[in-house]
Amino acid sequence: MENNRGLSMTASTRRTKRGRALSPSRLLVLETLESTAEPLSLPGLVARVKLHENTVRGHLDALLTDGFVSREQAYSEGRGRPSWLWFALEPAHQPASTVEYAGLASALANTISTTATDPVSAARAAGEDWGQELVANGKIREHDPASSAAEHVAGFLEDFGFAPRVIDESTIKLHRCPLLDAATKHPDVVCNVHLGLVAGALAEGNVDATAQSLTPFTAPGVCTLRLAVGHASKTGGRS
Repeated sequence: MENNRGLSMTASTRRTKRGRALSPSRLLVLETLESTAEPLSLPGLVARVKLHENTVRGHLDALLTDGFVSREQAYSEGRGRPSWLWFALEPAHQPASTVEYAGLASALANTISTTATDPVSAARAAGEDWGQELVANGKIREHDPASSAAEHVAGFLEDFGFAPRVIDESTIKLHRCPLLDAATKHPDVVCNVHLGLVAGALAEGNVDATAQSLTPFTAPGVCTLRLAVGHASKTGGRS
């Protein structure tokens, strides 16, 4: 149902982190981003929703805080800071694999950070073993040869709640961390578990790529995963 301004009247089904229903104009901004295939600049969004630029900017900031949208910097050849491009995130969901993963990984991060002589190496190794187990047990889908390694990785990271966005064949932006609290406390451990998870899954799945690096917070709320494409993981799959 819509009112005479074209605003959706289903705001009561979409709520902020504090439990308040989104206002009709904020919902309009969100639904406009959800219905657009490509990210939108602020002026582009303003042109579509017909609201004042400052109003749209405020709605975007609030939607970003509540986890409904994310942003990436637009490419710019000129001087000055590049503008932001905005896009909607998929609604958060927690399939069984995510719930299992979150509990195990949180405990693992705490244990490794306090007991391991070399927490970073231990985290990477644990992640690799885990990724191989998930593929071997059918909990990570097989790689479709018609898709790129980046698309394959983004596919299973989506299942784990990372809200990935493929930038190119070797770069994936992660717009949500399902272990944000643990990552804030132990970033080296958590990020290397995630890096190892990808490396192990690629190795076990015989995908001709490996996880090269995972850099946290390369932009507000965004981490960057880079793959080395055409370089199979040295860990190898299971025999």
